[in-house]
Amino acid sequence: MWSTYYDTRDLRFYWEKIEGLKFRRKLRLRHYGDRFSVGDDSTVHVEIKQRVNRVTQKRRVALPYHLARDLCDKRVMPDHEPGQRAFLEEVLELVSLLDLRPVAMTGYQREAYVGSGADEGIRVTVDSRIRGRDRDFHFAAETENRLVVPAEFAVVEFKADERVPYWLTDLAARMSMSIVRVSKYCQSVEAYGHAPRSIFHIPDTEFSEA
Repeated sequence: MWSTYYDTRDLRFYWEKIEGLKFRRKLRLRHYGDRFSVGDDSTVHVEIKQRVNRVTQKRRVALPYHLARDLCDKRVMPDHEPGQRAFLEEVLELVSLLDLRPVAMTGYQREAYVGSGADEGIRVTVDSRIRGRDRDFHFAAETENRLVVPAEFAVVEFKADERVPYWLTDLAARMSMSIVRVSKYCQSVEAYGHAPRSIFHIPDTEFSEA
């Protein structure tokens, strides 16, 4: 899974995350699968991830890669389905008013587990080999990436439509897991020296080409 994150020149979205604002947004292009196979007609997702108080929301549309880049990089409204227009207009307004530009790319391997029955709506993801770069933002670019989270760490997330069940929080406690604020985008920004290391940055015990 690979994502290109957009931000302002002064990293507004980065600082909103670090400061923990109750309402904040991020814009990204996301591709699921091998990035080296991505071409102009490959399907990617234009996605706005936003947080309102303690609720995280994701809204997105699927577009061919060249149309997604036209929208986010050239401010050109793409051909679209009727139901996509409102969202695409929101993205266009966001990139135009804030003069957004690609700032960082992240990639990682994800294992995802989905609950069923009484646990329907529960999702657990395990992300490992978290890499990033700060230039050459075409997904298929043959550019060196580096680990932005040390290789021995994985990011585990519990996600729920309502609330995380007690059995899952109890299991996490028995495994001595603790709640840590981790943003893969912020890790990439800080790993490449574009912002000071925050207190939420995972210590740099190993960085290597990936």
